Amino acid sequence: MTAGPARPAAPGLTAGPARPATLGLTVDAASDRLVPDVHRIAVLRANALGDFIFAVPALTALRAAYPQAELVLLGAPWHARWLDARPVADRPGPVDRVLVVPAADGIRAAQPDDEPVTMTQFLDRARRESFDLAVQLHGGGRNSNPLVAALGARVTAGLRAADAPPLDRWIRYVYYQPEVFRYLEVAGLVGAEPVTLQPKVPVTGADRAEADRVLGPARQPRAVLHPGASDPRRRWPAERFAAVADALTDRGFEVLVTGTGPERDVVAEVSAATARPVRTVVDELSLGGLAGLLAGCAVLVANDTGPLHLAAAVGAPTVGIYWIGNLLNGAPPVRGRHRPLAAFTIHCPVCGMDVSTVGFPARGGGRSCGHQESFVTDVPVAEVVDAVLELAPAASGAPGGRHRRSARVPAAVRAAGRPV
Repeated sequence: MTAGPARPAAPGLTAGPARPATLGLTVDAASDRLVPDVHRIAVLRANALGDFIFAVPALTALRAAYPQAELVLLGAPWHARWLDARPVADRPGPVDRVLVVPAADGIRAAQPDDEPVTMTQFLDRARRESFDLAVQLHGGGRNSNPLVAALGARVTAGLRAADAPPLDRWIRYVYYQPEVFRYLEVAGLVGAEPVTLQPKVPVTGADRAEADRVLGPARQPRAVLHPGASDPRRRWPAERFAAVADALTDRGFEVLVTGTGPERDVVAEVSAATARPVRTVVDELSLGGLAGLLAGCAVLVANDTGPLHLAAAVGAPTVGIYWIGNLLNGAPPVRGRHRPLAAFTIHCPVCGMDVSTVGFPARGGGRSCGHQESFVTDVPVAEVVDAVLELAPAASGAPGGRHRRSARVPAAVRAAGRPV
């Protein structure tokens, strides 16, 4: 932990009683840093699904440290739709309420359903909440730390990159760090010790009922493929997903290919490239319904994107396709249910720039080249299929089942000259 530059101590910033570390971990003497008389906590985390799931253990730690406090998530409109519609006991993370933050640079992008609220209006409302504690779990802090500081909380805490202003308590933002541990360290700044290291999302009967209503009962073990990702550099080629779909269909799985509206084209591309029929599911399920589907599936195969992390959080086995840098930050640490597969490409496929040095000026790195070609094409189809069959042997009795471990690769993929 790095101490910030000298600034007046926040009122009431006295150490609370020592508490034993729940997991036997020490987070920079977190148990000595409890803030007294905390009745309301604001937590800024206004980005995407996977980002929120990474923060769930930190939210759980805050709830355990401050059990009587109201925990308010400063989030995006989708957080409000998902969380506020569920009973508190069924929410992922112990969030009592969502306060939607307006779109702003470095905070979140504008959405079609945004309400016409300015940042000034939002801050006026937020200050009336009288937050005792405001926690920044949003990123490096260049844009988010001024927002958190402006909430008027008695104590602020969060991450701080080199170009960000300090909060009352802060820890340096270093890009390569497992995301779950990053936010647990922030929670430790205010005395919140780890309760769990693995994000968990409750699945309700309504979630499962929605999935059953839309998709019907599973005829065979279900393998769900999610070929989309918001960043095209994280997308495994559609024809590779199609090859996996055919291999798993041959082994007795019912294969579903999922996506959201912006991913409709890549879902259609996967479906068109398969030699066996698959079920496509695009914008047919709510987020809760997707959780219900994933909780009942035999395995999910996906790029490094929100549904991959949601699947892990609801207890589904996963095979994730990661660029190596993102694997360091976002892959689950356990292998009993998960197989994160690494792509080791570090040179841009277009210009050859070494992207591993981006953000490391002492190594000659500067800004990214900006090209958007996939960096994960070196993960082979056979490796993905083998990982699935290790995790989900339920379909191994199908013709050509589990003992035939090498995937058949469609001629179109071989002809493309790509590694499989």
